[in-house]
Amino acid sequence: MPTIVHEFVWPDRVVVGTVGRPGERTFYLQVRTRADVVSVALEKEQSALLAEKIDEILDELMTGDGNPFSVPTTTPIELVDNEPLDRVDEQFRTGAMSLGWDPSTAQIVIEAYPLVEVDLEQIDDDVLEAGLIEVEAEEMLLVRIPVGTARAFAKRTREIVGAGRPICPLCGTPMDAGGHICPPPADLDDN
Repeated sequence: MPTIVHEFVWPDRVVVGTVGRPGERTFYLQVRTRADVVSVALEKEQSALLAEKIDEILDELMTGDGNPFSVPTTTPIELVDNEPLDRVDEQFRTGAMSLGWDPSTAQIVIEAYPLVEVDLEQIDDDVLEAGLIEVEAEEMLLVRIPVGTARAFAKRTREIVGAGRPICPLCGTPMDAGGHICPPPADLDDN
């Protein structure tokens, strides 16, 4: 069965946003072109890493002779998007992602694939030992965005990730609104 590709080449909007309260939030990568909206669930860590890697690619491109792709150093004000997510109908929960650069169109390319659960009992032991489990994705999200939009996307994503629960200055774990008790320190080895 061929893979269903939700492709957005020049989307009207591409953002990471959340649904829920801090500590219970679900993160979504949402893309829209006109009335076509696709939302895929992400982990908070996936969102943070996506923003970090996009900024790394853009920063590296800026160092080219004369910044040939006109990569902005900061977020263009006209591309700032602080609006909430559009309606959210989760297409899939993201497992694997890839990120790339297409120099022919001067666009960042994001690919998201659904989380796949594999029944290991149904797999031959030789294949399992060799680590050669290959699963074809039923669907994927493919998004291409220009450099300015990518810079704005990364900035918003960092802000969304950072808007969660505050971090305890003593133990470094997130604090709940109802209170916080630091976990006991790890047992120290006396050797």
